[in-house]
Amino acid sequence: MRSAGSKRLSTLLTYAQFVLVSLVIVVPVAWMLAASFKTSAEVTAYPPRLLFRPTLANYTRLFATTPFLEYTRNSLIVAGVSTALGLLLAVPAAYAVSWYRITWPATLTLAARMAPGTLFLLPWYIMFSNLGLIGSHWTLILTHTVITMPLVLWVMMSFFDAIPREVLESALIDGCSASAALLRVAVPLVRPGIVVSTILAFVFAWNYFLFALVLSGFSSKTLPVAAFNFIGEGATNWGGLMAAAVLIALPPLILAFGVQRWLVHGLTFGAVKG
Repeated sequence: MRSAGSKRLSTLLTYAQFVLVSLVIVVPVAWMLAASFKTSAEVTAYPPRLLFRPTLANYTRLFATTPFLEYTRNSLIVAGVSTALGLLLAVPAAYAVSWYRITWPATLTLAARMAPGTLFLLPWYIMFSNLGLIGSHWTLILTHTVITMPLVLWVMMSFFDAIPREVLESALIDGCSASAALLRVAVPLVRPGIVVSTILAFVFAWNYFLFALVLSGFSSKTLPVAAFNFIGEGATNWGGLMAAAVLIALPPLILAFGVQRWLVHGLTFGAVKG
């Protein structure tokens, strides 16, 4: 009886923990979504109004007063190309680090993640200004690649480490070159890791604000910077800001749901490995 009671209590505590974590995650998202259909006065009303008349005015004004589709295109270009470039550089690097069992190159790349972005901002601004590239898409792509590449490298290292070394050695004995073994043997085996790395890198590049704020121009302004325009010195258009936030959150969510099966498999890879 005591064992059954302890098991029941453990189950209840597990469900309570799940509900609590879900509320912490879901409530802010639900509040943001509801606020995007409110007027600014209703958003800031206290106590908050749970019952209100929804309006599409925030979304209508968003597309009428800002080139939102152009900002979306800029964000897709910057996030997509920087993610692809980060994968192109980091996947072979992770394979080499895993194969040769050397960790110092990977540790060195952590400097780009551990150091604050402001540390790189001034040197990059001076360098790109001298090159006449401030405001171009390639400036943002290269700077965002510095953010995504270490992330991809460290995620992919664990996936390459999980491949039995005998599998790769067999490919080399059969006549594969090092690059062929990577492309034909290793990459298909770590496809879930590539999916996870792609989503994480895309989300980081999509949401990164600092570099885009300083290094972008009018023709390359991304969505997080455009949303910042709703915050003024005297007043903030909370309704428009929430509408922009909802639309900014959609592409990463669509990407995650589109590859959900691979994402779950990649996140649980190795969890049951004995």
